[in-house]
Amino acid sequence: MKFDILLAEDDEDIVKLICLYLENDNFTIHWAKDGQEAYEVFLKDKIDLALVDIMMPRMNGYELTKSIRAKSNIPIVILSAAHLDSDKILGLNLGADDYLVKPFNPLELTARINAQLRRFYHLGNVNSPNVNDESKIVVGDLTLDTHQLTLEKNGEPISLTATEYKILVMLMKSPGRVFTKMQIYEEVNGDYYSTDDNTMMVHISNLRDKLEDDPKNPRYIKTVRGLGYKIERL
Repeated sequence: MKFDILLAEDDEDIVKLICLYLENDNFTIHWAKDGQEAYEVFLKDKIDLALVDIMMPRMNGYELTKSIRAKSNIPIVILSAAHLDSDKILGLNLGADDYLVKPFNPLELTARINAQLRRFYHLGNVNSPNVNDESKIVVGDLTLDTHQLTLEKNGEPISLTATEYKILVMLMKSPGRVFTKMQIYEEVNGDYYSTDDNTMMVHISNLRDKLEDDPKNPRYIKTVRGLGYKIERL
């Protein structure tokens, strides 16, 4: 399957490098030189994944991420020279699924993009033994539809990023089972790197904000100290 990648980046040298690797991997690249142009491309063309720089003219990468996420749950990968944890946390909180700091290894970038696409576009094949409808996983008041890629709580829809959805599928398929942060990250994003530890914590925190009546006293996603996370059997 051939995928279309939106590349929002104003540095032409970086664009050439990325295109060299991604086009060799059979991706179609839609390049935009600034955030506003990127958003117009997103609205006009069929885009499977967005690769977004932060510092761009007209609309920065944070604003672009927020705008795309308001209309779609396609995977979004931020690629930025901003390396502080606060920069990464902001990007993830706005809806990005992954964050890679410049300078980067093009092979790692390609691997992360492939992992995001593979898991996002094939999760619809997940079957669950926990409910009568094999396309749905039910835990407590939560219903995850793996065909429609949607989540409802008490019948009310909850918007998820691609990564949040993948984490929730993993946890809800095995209620009561404890998964380490490394296991979750490798399942939803591919290879695990030591810098990804905080990334996973942010995704879990964002999920709790969306699922829990009281995120500080979670009913669903529990932390098992020293081990990882699980979703309770309810």
